[in-house]
Amino acid sequence: MALRAAVFDFDGVIVDSEPLHFRALRDALQGDGVTITPEEYWGRYLAYHDRAAICLALEHHDEPAPPERVSRLERHKVARFAELVPEVPVFAGARELVRTLAGALPLAIASGARHDEIDAILRGLDLRDAFDAIVGVDDVERAKPDPLPYLEAARRLATNAPALSPAECVAFEDSPPGIVSALGAGMRVVGVAHSYKPDKLESAHRVVPSLLGVTLADLRALFAS
Repeated sequence: MALRAAVFDFDGVIVDSEPLHFRALRDALQGDGVTITPEEYWGRYLAYHDRAAICLALEHHDEPAPPERVSRLERHKVARFAELVPEVPVFAGARELVRTLAGALPLAIASGARHDEIDAILRGLDLRDAFDAIVGVDDVERAKPDPLPYLEAARRLATNAPALSPAECVAFEDSPPGIVSALGAGMRVVGVAHSYKPDKLESAHRVVPSLLGVTLADLRALFAS
């Protein structure tokens, strides 16, 4: 089996957007009388998509979560995040690795973020052209830790890589649920210790402190072992 494609998680791997997601979720909930702390966000809601995080927060605070309330809070969170998009920083080494791999492999995003948010940020960073496919939470019926986002990314990449198998893809993930998703899809996984300590990512095939210094040769070696 050889490396033929790469799939990146987005938040926490390419961009350091989790602090902005926290601020957007905090502001949306605060407007509805619910206050969350940074520790609460990182301990409970990180890696969940907007709707799931809102439901978890309401449950944690013993607040009712009728569908109309959850939908309203989700709209407020999305709107607030859009206001914060210009502040999103890129992780060290991410831009360089994406450009290096894009010259050799088809690339995709498989994320718990919304498709339009991913697209807008990538365009703002002048990286949209590097990716052949984007799979956001609104593109699939089941989110991570289900393998569907990664399976769908591989399916879309097969347009440019005929007969591509998920087992021929490497995935980059920063969270345990994301690693479960990518492994469930049959991909080799690089855990990137941006959001969690390395020992929390040890189920990945390889764990790195950042994307700095990661090379195509390193990734090909994962498929040789």
